[in-house]
Amino acid sequence: MDSSSSEIAQDLSPLLKIYKDGRIERLLGCEIIPPSFDPTTNVESKDILISKDQNISARIFIPKPNNKNPIQNLKKLPLLVYFHGGGFCIETSSSPQYHNFLNSIVSQAQIIAVSVDYRRAPEHPLPIAYEDSWTSLKWVASHLNGNGSDEWINRYADFEKVFLAGDSAGANIAHNVCIRVGTEGLHGINVEGIVLVHSFFWGVERIGSETKQSEHLDFVDNLWRFVYPTSLGSDDPLLNPGFDSNLGKLSCKRVLVCVAENDLLKDRGWYYKELLEKIGWGGVVEVIETKGEGHVFHLFNSKCDNAVSLFNQIASFINHSG
Repeated sequence: MDSSSSEIAQDLSPLLKIYKDGRIERLLGCEIIPPSFDPTTNVESKDILISKDQNISARIFIPKPNNKNPIQNLKKLPLLVYFHGGGFCIETSSSPQYHNFLNSIVSQAQIIAVSVDYRRAPEHPLPIAYEDSWTSLKWVASHLNGNGSDEWINRYADFEKVFLAGDSAGANIAHNVCIRVGTEGLHGINVEGIVLVHSFFWGVERIGSETKQSEHLDFVDNLWRFVYPTSLGSDDPLLNPGFDSNLGKLSCKRVLVCVAENDLLKDRGWYYKELLEKIGWGGVVEVIETKGEGHVFHLFNSKCDNAVSLFNQIASFINHSG
């Protein structure tokens, strides 16, 4: 009997384990939920294929018309492109917590949303997730003149009011995609703002409360090395915005940074604001901190008062005209 089938080569609990025979066991983020009409939020969703060759897909959400919301009278809706979290290696756009979160935000903000399902490490190590996310945004942009492959986006997306958002690793992706819009351009698309929830940013030098949480620091360092084996390390510009010479080219006017008091990554969110202000980036950046909560609490306890408040703040940010 081959003992390698049960011998662990790499243990990244609570996320996943890799066995010596190459088998990958994801410990979280494996549950999926199909697209549907959700009567509670009055939001309908469907799955679409962005790239067959690269196996990139997305779930699209749209508010359905009713007496209170006659969407047929609304020509265009703000467009949110969302990137899910999960350390670049777990979760999908079909995960129940992301499906439910997008239902809530689409209903509250009255927007159309595209939740991207990028390929994950370790089968597809970084920078593949970044490339998939960029490909997805370009696919969204292909609907600019109303002749793209998806009729919902053709009909309802307002390309003057595009927002990028994500949580944890997804927030990291949203930031880096927005930088890429600034450096490479995306003709006809106006990225109005980005929403970064509990962003997965890091660095070699410890800041703030990180110095008091030494037992968790190695895990973050090791996770980054795991999902991006060829990376320069924790000061890679993709992970540490302070080392990104293109930070000032962030292509949006407004940034909402959401942090949680008990999250190890909290100080990185505040530091991100400092960096943007220090380099003279021309937009407006706001940080909101949720007291007494941990990393991505809103996904696992979406009905609590703090989660409801966070949803309201995100919806208000998207609907703010400025």
